[in-house]
Amino acid sequence: MAAVFNFSKLNLRICMRSNLKYNDIMLKAPIPENEKERMDAVKRLGLTDYKPENRFDLLTKKAVEELHVPISTLTVLDPQKEHYKSCQGLNEKDGQRAISFCGHALVTKYLFIIPDTTKDFRLANNPMVIGKPFIRSYMGMALFDHKTGLPVAVFCVKDTKPREFSLTEIDAFSLIASQAEEEINK
Repeated sequence: MAAVFNFSKLNLRICMRSNLKYNDIMLKAPIPENEKERMDAVKRLGLTDYKPENRFDLLTKKAVEELHVPISTLTVLDPQKEHYKSCQGLNEKDGQRAISFCGHALVTKYLFIIPDTTKDFRLANNPMVIGKPFIRSYMGMALFDHKTGLPVAVFCVKDTKPREFSLTEIDAFSLIASQAEEEINK
């Protein structure tokens, strides 16, 4: 099973030591040092055609249904934007990479879970937390190019209420994300 990280206590210590409040900061989504090579892999896999595809829509719909969340996306990130190759629960088709939750998950080799975005120093002041769609919890997993081992996309679910995902939900999510990774590499 993938490792699960909960940074809430660490975030609190960082903010206490620096006299910052959660709503004073927001960390921009990081860009990997090997972004050019990563984007080459994204292009080689044909993921820069950001039009929705049924094979991915089936997986995001499955995630929404099985995990009882309002939002699921398969997200491809370029240097400036995140593009939803598949999206359930949002009308937007893309967003700014700097405020992307998936931008944080992309650089994580393990499952990335935020049980309460309002208590996470990276996201508490994020426009998608303090404004519509008022995201309160997030679970995402980077999807990798099998040829290069580089992260090329992120599969995620988002909820509008804080929540601890159960081990059963984490297992179900991990299975669907693995299916998405297989589809990307076909």
